[in-house]
Amino acid sequence: MKSYQLHFSQQLPISLSEAWDFFSSPMNLAQITPDDMAFEITSAPQLKTMYPGMIITYKVSPIPGIRFNWMTEITQVVPQEYFIDEQRFGPYQFWHHQHHFKAVEAGVEMTDILTYGLPMGIFGRMANAIFVADKIRKIFSYRKEKVNSLFGIYPSTGT
Repeated sequence: MKSYQLHFSQQLPISLSEAWDFFSSPMNLAQITPDDMAFEITSAPQLKTMYPGMIITYKVSPIPGIRFNWMTEITQVVPQEYFIDEQRFGPYQFWHHQHHFKAVEAGVEMTDILTYGLPMGIFGRMANAIFVADKIRKIFSYRKEKVNSLFGIYPSTGT
């Protein structure tokens, strides 16, 4: 299996605790996912804050007209530092997503490190080259814009 790794980073003008409270709540994920993904959390709606071992189930439509069931497990949590989710069932052969948070001057820096692999050998590699990697980048680009609209744009340092 070929694996791929993507990095995304964003600074926000909010406190570390405010960022952690928002991003560590699985129920907020739908707010920052593009509408065309038809993202729906199917786990119990009372989920508030994540913990190691938490299983979260979703329905998602990365390709119009095709819905997937997706199950992830929160495998590690260090409050206000990072959490990791891993796919247990879904469209990827492998999915390991690290979410890191760090206090910076006037806010917080969030860094996502996503490592994933696709099934079907050469066909999976072709799918990644043709649309999967681009789709993931577009999802994170949307998320960046949406998060900026929710929390504001981090002030430029002028350097």
